[in-house]
Amino acid sequence: MIFEHEIPSGSKLYFGESAKIKREIEFVSAELLDNLGFEEIVTPLFSYHQHESFDDKKPLLKLNDEENNEVTLRADSTADVVRIVTKRLGRSMESKKWFYVQPTVTFPTKEQYQIGAEVIDGSFEEVARTAIMLLDEMNVKPVMQIANICIPQLLNEKYGVSLEVLKSMHIEQIMKAELPWIEKLVRINSVADLNDLSAFPFDVKLELEKIKEATEKVAYDNMVISPLFYAKMRYYDSLTFRMFEDNALLAMGGIYNIDGVEAAGFALYTDECICSKMNKMNKGK
Repeated sequence: MIFEHEIPSGSKLYFGESAKIKREIEFVSAELLDNLGFEEIVTPLFSYHQHESFDDKKPLLKLNDEENNEVTLRADSTADVVRIVTKRLGRSMESKKWFYVQPTVTFPTKEQYQIGAEVIDGSFEEVARTAIMLLDEMNVKPVMQIANICIPQLLNEKYGVSLEVLKSMHIEQIMKAELPWIEKLVRINSVADLNDLSAFPFDVKLELEKIKEATEKVAYDNMVISPLFYAKMRYYDSLTFRMFEDNALLAMGGIYNIDGVEAAGFALYTDECICSKMNKMNKGK
């Protein structure tokens, strides 16, 4: 029996103080992004093309339009923003910097509010620094984890290390690779660890140098480096960052390619930011 006051698991309800915090976060973020030259976009909740961005279609909520064409609900904002900006608005809009404040919905009943920004032909440091600025406005200074997906891909394709082993971060298995520099790679954790890269082969060294350059340009004082981090992420193919407070993922972004369009972007997870602020308020009482 489902009671009248029950809501589906994974759906969101904000009221009173939490609703006020949500509104403040969204307002302050929109103002800041607008001041930085981003144009706002609100993409349709319904899409004919979301499935093209998902190898695994299970997260998609499907229905049909009046002509029986399959439609899915917005499960991802990035792909829709890039597709609409470059293919629908491209001829009439010159802006390459866009932001959105909207939720995504995935199977079975999961809602996730996001504040995101996408920059066509953008750089890693621009979106990383923008994410830092947004979180700073919320008085949050999380850990920024920087990784480069090209490194685990290289280890797999050229040096025989399984992606599944990397994905699970099974250090003992990774260390079994007969590579004289693998232990040094495993031990990289701080920005200072990138100062001497002479032990690595040229291809791995090149990708580590991209991380080093990014850390210098972003210039954030709470960074960790994770060169072995691997997760099968849609469209991200090079430098990525994730921002954590305790165990909560507050933001994620990086460089990506969608339909041949090179871009950079990030999503700030509003729900986690609201929880962070509520927890701090409760501790202060």
